[in-house]
Amino acid sequence: MSALVSAVPSEAPLLRGPLDFPDSPLSRSARQPLMLGLFLNLQDIHFSDHPTSNSWTYDYNSALVEKADALGFDIAFSRTQWLPKGGYDGEASLDSFVALGAMAATTKNILLISTLHVLYGPWHPLHIAKIGATFDHISKGRWGINIVTGHRAIEHEMFGWNRIEHDRRYDMTGELFDVLHRLWSDTENYSVEGRLNPWKIVNGYITPKPLYGRPILVTATGSEAGIDFAAGHSDLLFITSPGGAHIDSALETLPAHIAAIKGRARAKGREVKAIINPIIVSRPTSAEAHDYARAIATGVPAPTHTSFGHRGYDSDAVAWLGRRDATHKQGLNLGGNIEIIGSPEDVVDQLAALKRTGIDGVQLNFYDFAADLDHFATDILPLLKQAGLRL
Repeated sequence: MSALVSAVPSEAPLLRGPLDFPDSPLSRSARQPLMLGLFLNLQDIHFSDHPTSNSWTYDYNSALVEKADALGFDIAFSRTQWLPKGGYDGEASLDSFVALGAMAATTKNILLISTLHVLYGPWHPLHIAKIGATFDHISKGRWGINIVTGHRAIEHEMFGWNRIEHDRRYDMTGELFDVLHRLWSDTENYSVEGRLNPWKIVNGYITPKPLYGRPILVTATGSEAGIDFAAGHSDLLFITSPGGAHIDSALETLPAHIAAIKGRARAKGREVKAIINPIIVSRPTSAEAHDYARAIATGVPAPTHTSFGHRGYDSDAVAWLGRRDATHKQGLNLGGNIEIIGSPEDVVDQLAALKRTGIDGVQLNFYDFAADLDHFATDILPLLKQAGLRL
């Protein structure tokens, strides 16, 4: 039996990741001038009364991902939330960890990123390591984890915890992923006892090993502690605009934010790619697009801030503070982290401007996913290629 030791967080990565393998699916996608992703809604979302075809169902969303895959998109992604009855817009919400993993069977090239609240439960590292290695092999290296630690008190409470202090959550997550790196790489049994987490492993061993060192790791964060964690562990950092949702304020505030993030990763001897989530509201002309955006915004009800509506739940998230800053222009509350509104040419210009800020990829959100993705495919994607933003 191997000796049981306490997990000690490391300053340097313990394991090569997918970006260290030139033939990995992630390295292939990272060669695009601007990576394209699709931000799925696997739950009922009705923030506006304006008509939409959207559905939470697996069939609807898997069809979107299959189309995006055929169009050459690089990434599919969805959030997961844990809210009590009445907390969602509707009653249905699929689990991203399972749903994105299942899509490996019906796609060929697109990266599939599953959101996982790694501290809820808590998950045991053996479960994450084994399930992750399995999805990695099914997808041939295309699957990854969006690492989230949980910002709502009510979600932690659902799992029997009081909400853990913000920075301590990232310390706990760092310990967890140091252990996961060992499980994904060690060729002998591994024993360890968590110092910050309530689990231990005695003679743990995981096989098969992931194909490219470990699964793709993504972190969605805007805090100093979260960025520091991502700089040491993640391949992609899902960022928010410090200037809020209006494209002008986003373009003003993003360059310094992105430069600081990438500098912190370089200081750890690593590379991290920055991705962001714009909503694309587009029609053949700029006037039509702005009419469409206003129609969506007109249908948005005033926030209720009740104990049941999800807007009213307490959160300690840092990433969205830009939307409360009166010094920045704010958008129309259309969803997404940045609002890109206009003709196909306008959209390409604004995506090119985001690229110049240091953004490596965009996770696109649409108001009506099926119809708006079709418009993007026929009217915008060819212009992106002409502009040199897509190979």
